[in-house]
Amino acid sequence: MATIDQSGFSTQTDGASPDWSPAKRVAFRFCFLYFGLYIFFTQMLTSLLLAATNDNGSFEVDYTRPVQAVIVWIGHHLFGIAHPILTALTGSGDRLFDWIELPCFLALAIVGTIIWSAVDRKRENYSKLYSWFYVILRFALSASMLSYGAAKILPLQMPFPSLNRLLEPYGNLSPMGVLWASIGASQAYEIFAGAAEMLGGILLIFPRTATLGALACLADATQVFMLNMTYDVPVKILAFHLILASLFLLAGDAQRLCSVFFSERPTPARPKRLLFRGERANRIALVVQILFGLWLVGANLYGSISVYDVYGPAAPKSPLYGIWNVQELTVDGQTRPPLLTDAERWRRVIFDSTRYMTIQDMDDTAKYYAPKIDMAAKTVALSKFDDKNWIANFSFSQPSASGMILDGSMDGHKIHADLQLFDRTKFLLVTRGFHWVQDHPFNR
Repeated sequence: MATIDQSGFSTQTDGASPDWSPAKRVAFRFCFLYFGLYIFFTQMLTSLLLAATNDNGSFEVDYTRPVQAVIVWIGHHLFGIAHPILTALTGSGDRLFDWIELPCFLALAIVGTIIWSAVDRKRENYSKLYSWFYVILRFALSASMLSYGAAKILPLQMPFPSLNRLLEPYGNLSPMGVLWASIGASQAYEIFAGAAEMLGGILLIFPRTATLGALACLADATQVFMLNMTYDVPVKILAFHLILASLFLLAGDAQRLCSVFFSERPTPARPKRLLFRGERANRIALVVQILFGLWLVGANLYGSISVYDVYGPAAPKSPLYGIWNVQELTVDGQTRPPLLTDAERWRRVIFDSTRYMTIQDMDDTAKYYAPKIDMAAKTVALSKFDDKNWIANFSFSQPSASGMILDGSMDGHKIHADLQLFDRTKFLLVTRGFHWVQDHPFNR
């Protein structure tokens, strides 16, 4: 005896299963191979396993050197790309390398489907394999949603705009910069978005709520994909595949969902997708799934909590925190050295986090340095992130709470800078806040 879900995929209950149509068998083979390849080679696997880094310093299997060599060779020889193909980890999921990789997955899935269909054409169904693959894809999607949700529910992914960002003219922002700053400025919305992603991931853990979880993930992933497409965020490929994974999980319940929403006919119960023949084995499998899912939830939340005090809102501020406008700059004893360009004349000195400090020149060029501040000795040592041998040393004094004087040397020049603290609360983005009652729109 067997039950049949509304997509035509059957659930085996006592060893007997109905035949699948040839089209369904071919479609399943392709989906199994394509999603299997995508999950195994990309960050979906490492989200699922919370894996350690590989020998190339990244997480994904496709960052290993042998895989990269194959993809790069295909790019040069089959796609005719003459220039070098970037393989380094950059934070982008939409590199040229990633776009070359996609047709490779597609070609392998198509060829594999053809071969599989030829050698296994007499098989009547893939009920058991479907049940197992459904579980794997369910947790792969869940893990991805949980990892992104945990980075938002504790607002880490889009932080509140830094002092440098607050000074940036709006027109200078990239579309992605606009999105990051706007969501970061509304931490309540970021937490809401993270909670929605976490909800979808948690619901997918439990078989009884998996369909609802897939619906939630479909809504979340669609919103993320549209934001990526309209704000040029380089995670378009992954977001699109999260949509595809959600649709695959919903395919088995498509007719039942249509019946619920669009007809008045009674809707049958959702069939169980059993992994084993024995009842005891299936109970153990259910417990393992729930425990693994809860481990994913806990591990992702722990990961976000562990860096909250480093990168999140609770990250320590520089002891000299603030935007310091340059009132007077003296270089080698001259207030207006004739050999200095606007790109070399200081306009502002910005101390934000303990990890970096910024000098903004008169042409608004921002130069970033790693500071070491000794409040007891009243010294500031600067180094460059890309040149560990470069160093500049300053001493500072604070004649008033809003005034500071820097004296030191940089690039062979003697520097004296008289600085005045800018009042950060003058930024409306910092102080406006939320209002229930507004007699007039405050759209500035």
